[in-house]
Amino acid sequence: MKILIIGGTGKTGRHLIKQCLKKGHQVTALARKPDKLKYDDQNLQLIKGDVLKPESLEPAFKQQDAVLCALGHKRFFVKTNILSEGTKNIVRAMEHHGVRRLICITALGINDSKYRLGLYYTLFTIPLILYFYFKDKAHQESIITDSNLDWTIVRPAQFIPGRKTGRYKHGSKTGHFILTKLISRADVAHFMLQELTQERYLHQKPGISY
Repeated sequence: MKILIIGGTGKTGRHLIKQCLKKGHQVTALARKPDKLKYDDQNLQLIKGDVLKPESLEPAFKQQDAVLCALGHKRFFVKTNILSEGTKNIVRAMEHHGVRRLICITALGINDSKYRLGLYYTLFTIPLILYFYFKDKAHQESIITDSNLDWTIVRPAQFIPGRKTGRYKHGSKTGHFILTKLISRADVAHFMLQELTQERYLHQKPGISY
C-alpha cells in the first residue's frame, strides 16, 4: 500500500515508519523537520510540511491509499488547537485527493472512554496537567467522526517503552476505572497496521492496552 504517516518524527510515528517499511509498504512521511528521520530506504519518501499550513500538505496526499496519524505535541499547560486544527486540515486534504482510510491516535480517557485511564489520570493528571491537551484531542475526535472518511480512532492507554509483542487487549471496553493500564508504542503501531487490512473497527474508537 501507499501510506502517508503524519507525526513520523514522534516516538510512535517512528515505529509506524519502521513497521510499514518492514511490511514492504511505500511510505511517505510528512514532518515539519524531516531531516530528523535518519532512514535510508527506497520505499520511504520524506516531505516537509506543517499540518497548520494547508498549502504545504498538498504534495504528500497525492495517490495515497491510507493515512496514519500520530500527531502530537508537548504544549500541555497552555490552551491550544494544534491537534484539532491540524486534523481539520488533514481531513480536508484527504477529501480533496480522494484518500478514504484514516487511522488516528488519540487517548483513553476522552469522550465516551472517560475515566478508563484509571483514577490517577482521572483525578490528577488529566485535570491538572493534560486538561488543554485532552480537550484538544476530544475536539480532534469530533472532527474525524463528523467527516465522510473511513476512519478508525485508536485510543492507547499510558505509553511505556517496550518492543512489539502483538499481545494486547483492544475494544470499546479497554482500560480500567481504577488502575492505569499500559501499552507500548510499538504495539500501538502494530495494531494500526493490522487495521489497515482487517478493518475490524471501521467508524469505531477502540482502546488498546495490556
